[in-house]
Amino acid sequence: MLKRVSRRVFLGGALGGLASLSWAGAPDVSLRPRARPGGFTESSVPSVEELIRESRLSGVVTFSVIDVKSGDVLETHDGYTGQPPASVTKAVTALYALDALGPDYRFETRLLAGGEVKDGVLHGDLVLAGGGDPMLDTDQLADMAARLKAAGVREVRGKFRVWGGALPFERVIDPSQPEEVGYNPAISGLNLNYNRVHFEWKLSGGKYTVTMDARSGKYRPDVTVARMQVAARDVPVYTYADMGDHDAWTVARGALGNGGARWLPVRKPEAYAAEVFATFARSHGIKLEMGQPPERAPEGRVLVTHKSETLDEILRLMLLYSNNLTAELCGMTATARRLGKPASMKDSAEEMSRWAQTTLGMPGAKLVDHSGLGETSRLRSAALAQALAKVHKDGLLKPILKDIPMYGSNGQVNVAHPVKVVAKTGTLYFVSSLAGYLTAPDGRELAFAIFTANPELRKGFDKGSGARPEGARTWNARSKDLQQRLLERWGRVYGS
Repeated sequence: MLKRVSRRVFLGGALGGLASLSWAGAPDVSLRPRARPGGFTESSVPSVEELIRESRLSGVVTFSVIDVKSGDVLETHDGYTGQPPASVTKAVTALYALDALGPDYRFETRLLAGGEVKDGVLHGDLVLAGGGDPMLDTDQLADMAARLKAAGVREVRGKFRVWGGALPFERVIDPSQPEEVGYNPAISGLNLNYNRVHFEWKLSGGKYTVTMDARSGKYRPDVTVARMQVAARDVPVYTYADMGDHDAWTVARGALGNGGARWLPVRKPEAYAAEVFATFARSHGIKLEMGQPPERAPEGRVLVTHKSETLDEILRLMLLYSNNLTAELCGMTATARRLGKPASMKDSAEEMSRWAQTTLGMPGAKLVDHSGLGETSRLRSAALAQALAKVHKDGLLKPILKDIPMYGSNGQVNVAHPVKVVAKTGTLYFVSSLAGYLTAPDGRELAFAIFTANPELRKGFDKGSGARPEGARTWNARSKDLQQRLLERWGRVYGS
C-alpha cells in the first residue's frame, strides 16, 4: 500500500525543508571516486570517460547522480546542458499532479438529468459529463448505463448530450507523429479506452472483412464514429480524413496479409464515448437521441457517478506503461486545479515548467507537453537529479516508479543483482533517458538522471513516415548499455 501524504505535507516538508542541503557548487565534470572498502578503486572501476568512449554512442551524454540523504553531488557530466527528456517528463508530471491534486484524488464521470424524473421518464436532457478520467473504459460505461436503469430511468424525452469541456480539446498530442499511431490520440475532458479504437481485419475468399470496435475487458461494441476502408494500393499504409461526424481511415490492401489487428487513435473522443454509451443504454431499453454538446459546464441532478482509481494508482500505471494520454490528462487537470482550465496543452505544459523551476528548483525546465512526446522539450540532468533527491523524503514518487532490471555479465537479467533501481525510462528515435533512484549494495540511496540524444541524427529522418530510421535500433541499444554500466559503476563506487 502506498504511503498517503497530504498536499500540505508534500509542499511544506518535501519541497520546503531541504534548502540546507548542498545543492550549490555541483562540479561541471565527473568526480574521481575515492577508494572504497572491498577493493573498488579508481583502478578497478572504469571512469565515466572510459564508459562513454567504450559505448561508441554518438551524440550528447549528460547525467548527474546525488546522495539523497546529504544532497551531495557525487558525479555529473554536462549536467547543465538541456536535453530532450522524452517520457522521463512523466516523472515531473507525476510530481506536478500529486502536488496539485493529492494522491487520493479521483476523477469523476457523471450522468446528469436536465429535468425531472417521473414514473421512469426523464423530462429533459441526459448529459454524459467527463471529468478528465484517463482510465475510463467500455466496461465502465456499460456499468454506468446499467446504473442509470437501476436509478429508475426507462425513457429520456430530451436529448442525449456529452460534455468534454472540463479540459481543452487537442486533436493530437504531437503533430509531427504519424497519423495512425495509437500513442498520439486526441485529448478531451471525456475520453474512452485511451482514445483508441480497435481495428481488426480478416481475409476470407479473397476479400477482407474489417471491424472497428471499442473493446475492453467484457465488451466489444462496434462503432461508426471511426470507419475503415481497404484500398487497392501498397503505400501509404494508412490515410486519415476528418469527415465531420466520423474519422475516415483507409488501409493499403498490400500491407494486410491474411489477418491481424491494431489500435488506431480516436480524433473524436466525445462522439466515441457517446456512441458506446448509447449502445449500452439501448441494451437496457433506453433509447437516446443525440443532441449538441452543452455550451458550458452542465448542471442538474446527478443520476450516476463513476469514480476512477486514486491518482497515485493511475500515476503508477502511467509510469509503468508510459501512457501519453494519461500524462496529458493528469497534467492538465493539475493545471486546472491550480489556475483554472488551461487554454491548451501547451499552456498547461508551460505552467508545469514554471512550477518545476520554482517549486522543484529546476532551472532550464522547458516542457511543451506533459508526456514527453514533443521533441523540443528540454530538461537538465543536474536539475532533475536534484529535484528527485529533494522529493525523496515524501515517499510519493519512488513507490510508483517501475523496477529497472540490472543485467549480469552474461547479458541476462540478474534478479539477485545487489544494485536495485526504480526509474522512468524515456525513448524517442536517437533519444534515450533514464531517471529515478538507485539503492546501492550497502543501502545508500542515490537520485540520478541520464539523458542521451543525437540531434543531428534526429534531423535526418522523416518523422511522419512511421518507418524506423536506419541505425536507430543500434543507437538505442548502445545508450541502454551505457545506462546500465553507469548504474553499475555508481553502485560499486558509492555503495560498496
